[in-house]
Amino acid sequence: MIKNIVGRIYFVYGMLLFAITMIPVALIFWLFKTFASDRVASIAIQRGFQIWMGIYMPLIFCPVTHKGRENFKKGKNYVVTMNHNTLADVPVSSPGIPGPNRTLAKVEMAKIPIFGYIYKCGSILVTRQDAQSRKDSIPQMLDALNKGLHLCLFPEGTRNKTDQPLARFYDGAFKVAIQAQKPIICGVIFGTRAILDSNKKMWAWPHKIQLHFLPEISTEGLTASDTDMLKQKVFDTMKTYYVSHPELV
Repeated sequence: MIKNIVGRIYFVYGMLLFAITMIPVALIFWLFKTFASDRVASIAIQRGFQIWMGIYMPLIFCPVTHKGRENFKKGKNYVVTMNHNTLADVPVSSPGIPGPNRTLAKVEMAKIPIFGYIYKCGSILVTRQDAQSRKDSIPQMLDALNKGLHLCLFPEGTRNKTDQPLARFYDGAFKVAIQAQKPIICGVIFGTRAILDSNKKMWAWPHKIQLHFLPEISTEGLTASDTDMLKQKVFDTMKTYYVSHPELV
């Protein structure tokens, strides 16, 4: 009973702090998007996300630890695949990548006042239920990779609400990686399931988070016919790593 009450108070605290801190961030992003070149704006926005979340996450008692950033080699860009358990993954995923990146994001989130603008700055928007929208996102993802940006993708497509470490993967991330001939880096997020319980509304609990980046998986020489093989390889790699660290979940 007490934990339930405290969890609701903590949820309100976290949301209020998020709302307060996002206002100056939105203004700064608008200035860069309006007056700077695309490349400068991309770098500034990524750094802005990192600084914002570097302040916000400790203030809500959810410090984030990163491991494996050295797997990102200078002069290379990657398709980064991450597991997705709760909305708490969002402020951890893209800001955790060491370099400018774009993430594939659902268009509904872009409709939220102020936050929607911030959300759009680093995202390729897609309507998940619309096959044409999903198809149209592919050239945008390829364009981001061709510009030297990383792609941050959740191959599960949405939050994993099952009792399994990972939900099934969709093909999109792997088709794009093969078409662009870009290597994949797996990012495994730990701890966010403990923060937000999918069975409780307006409730949260502080918990430390870890984001581990694994060594790159090459796509060199692969073709569209290798999509299923690559998808299974990435799935097995992420699942094996996740279940081998039960103390972090």
